[in-house]
Amino acid sequence: MRTTHIALAVLVTAVWGVNFVVIEVGLGHFPPLLFSALRFLVAALPAVFLVGRPKVAWKWVIGVGLVLGVAKFGLLFVGMDQGMPAGLSSLVLQIQAVFTALFAAVALGERPGRVRLLGMAVALAGIAVAAVDEGTSGPLLAFTLVIAAAACWGVSNVLTRKASPPDALNFMVWVSTVPVLPLLGLSLLFEGPDADLAALRTLDGTGIAVILYVAWVTTVFGFGAWGFLLRRYPASSVAPFSLLVPVFGMSSAALLLSESISPLRWCAAALLVGGVALTSLSRAGGPTPPHPTEPHPTEPVPTEPVPAETVPDAPVSGEPIPAASASAG
Repeated sequence: MRTTHIALAVLVTAVWGVNFVVIEVGLGHFPPLLFSALRFLVAALPAVFLVGRPKVAWKWVIGVGLVLGVAKFGLLFVGMDQGMPAGLSSLVLQIQAVFTALFAAVALGERPGRVRLLGMAVALAGIAVAAVDEGTSGPLLAFTLVIAAAACWGVSNVLTRKASPPDALNFMVWVSTVPVLPLLGLSLLFEGPDADLAALRTLDGTGIAVILYVAWVTTVFGFGAWGFLLRRYPASSVAPFSLLVPVFGMSSAALLLSESISPLRWCAAALLVGGVALTSLSRAGGPTPPHPTEPHPTEPVPTEPVPAETVPDAPVSGEPIPAASASAG
C-alpha cells in the first residue's frame, strides 16, 4: 500500500475508535434510540440525493438496514447508555468477527479452518475475561447488550456479503435511510415523547457536533474511505487495520473520559484482538462441491463495517456494513 493510503487507513480507524467517546458524549444529550435515529437521518440526508439509486436489490438494503441500523446500533447505544464504558465497547464489538465466521459457516457454507477455530476460541476467552472484569466493576446487562449488538453485526455482515454491493458508500447511505423511522418509533414507545422533545428543545452546539461526527465523519467519510481502499487493495491488506479501532477507542476513552483500564481488561484486550486477528486474517474454506466435476466456489471477500459502524467483518465502524467492515460504533 502507498504511504498516503496507509495513513488514510489509520485515520479511518482512529475516527472509528474515537467515535465511541463521541457516542458517550452524545448519550448525555439524547436518549439512546433517538440518538441512533438522528445519526442515520443525518447520514442519509442529503447524501441519498447525491449517490444515485441503490446498486443492489431492495431486500438487501432493507435487511441490512434493520439488522445493522435498528438492532445492532440500537443495542449498542442502549448498552452504553446503561453503563457500558466507551473503551470496553470498542473492544467487545470486535467479537463480531467471530459471530460473522460462525454465521457464514451456517449460511454460506464457509468451513473455518484450524487457525480460524483457534482464533475464535482465543477471542471468546478474551470476552470471558472482559465479562469477569465488567461483572466486578459495572453492569453485566449492559455488557450483554453490546455482545448482542456484535452478534447482530455478524448477521448484517453475512447479509452484506450476500448482497455484494459494488459501491460501499452508495450502499451505506441507502442502508442509513431504513433505520430512521423504526428507531424513532421505538424511541417514542420506550423513551417517551417527553424525553425526545426535551432533548430536541435543549439541542446545543455540542449536541449538533456529536450528530455531525457520528453521521458524516464516522459513517459517510469513514465508510467512503474504507470502500475506496478496498477497491484499490485486497481485503487481506486493508482488513488488519481495523484491529487498531479498539486501540484508539480504549486510549481515547482513557484520555478524554478518564476511563481506567484494569489489568484484567488489558488481558482481555490482548486475547480478543489476537483472536480476532487469527479469525479474520486466516483463510476460510468454501462449501464442499456437490459433485467432483463441479468447480469449487470462489471464496467471498470478507465483509465490512462498518461502521464498522463493516471489516474484518464493516461497516462500521465506531460503526464498521459494507464489505470488509471494521468495528466502528
